Amino acid sequence: MLGRSLLAGLLLLTGAFATRAEYPDKPVKIVVPVATGGGVDVMARLLAQHLGERLRQQFVVENRPGAAGVIGSKAVIASPADGTTLLYTPSSLSLSVAINSTPPYDLAKDFTPIVNVAISPYALVVNPSVPAQTLKEFIAYAKANPGKLSYGSAGVGSGGHLAGELFRTTTGINATHVPYKGAAPASIDVAGGQLAFQFASQITIQPLVAGKRVRMLAVTSAKRAASLAEVPSLAESGLSGFEVLNWFGVAAPARTPPAVVARLNAAIVKSLQLPGVREKLTSEGSEIVGNSPQEFTTFLKRDIARWAQVIKDSGVKL
Repeated sequence: MLGRSLLAGLLLLTGAFATRAEYPDKPVKIVVPVATGGGVDVMARLLAQHLGERLRQQFVVENRPGAAGVIGSKAVIASPADGTTLLYTPSSLSLSVAINSTPPYDLAKDFTPIVNVAISPYALVVNPSVPAQTLKEFIAYAKANPGKLSYGSAGVGSGGHLAGELFRTTTGINATHVPYKGAAPASIDVAGGQLAFQFASQITIQPLVAGKRVRMLAVTSAKRAASLAEVPSLAESGLSGFEVLNWFGVAAPARTPPAVVARLNAAIVKSLQLPGVREKLTSEGSEIVGNSPQEFTTFLKRDIARWAQVIKDSGVKL
């Protein structure tokens, strides 16, 4: 009798494991902490499409902009740690920790890093009415008009904001920062003349550059970007050592099961190797990374430490 009962129990247990659905067994939400239409949003939707095809489940992008990504990031922290809610974020995730005396969250305790998707430089763009064709001319123009120029970003503490503050303190110009809920709305106002300039991602600003609604003067990488060989870097244009790179990564709430993290990492890395995805990201100014969760965790720690030192050395006040 005991043998029959044990056998029945094992059969039931085996059946339970056999019928347990493999992740993801329901739709997955990817929270993007910036407004629609920007570079981060476009990349997230491209990734969601391929993840859905590869994992045979629906991946839905939900934009939660505001506070330089903090609002969307906190929404993910408060979500169940089961892989059904993910965060696709730019470097503002680590910047918000580095620049705040009271950080909005603890990356080590609140998130499970999954993968660093890509990195890319920002592009310094100006409204066509600005009488400057080069970086040197723009700095001279800004110094001749102290307090009259304004620039926009995706919010206080965003990468575009920090790039603008470093530019302002490095060159000695007097310009006013105007925060938005996303990079795309700021770019539209640069094109419309409400703002004089912006440090924007190439993917966000490219259509406006192509339509000659804004003028690109330089990029923030140490040397010229492969996709923008004709555009000089700020470093080669006279601002030696100036380098600001934006990164894009995927994270989940803390304590997300390792098996889920591993499955997501593998699916994302494989998606990044697809010719269409590589060509799309490369053409829009990004360099694909696709590292492991452990490597991404180490990268985040170094990124926070680096920016904390940059902010200290530059004297940037937020």
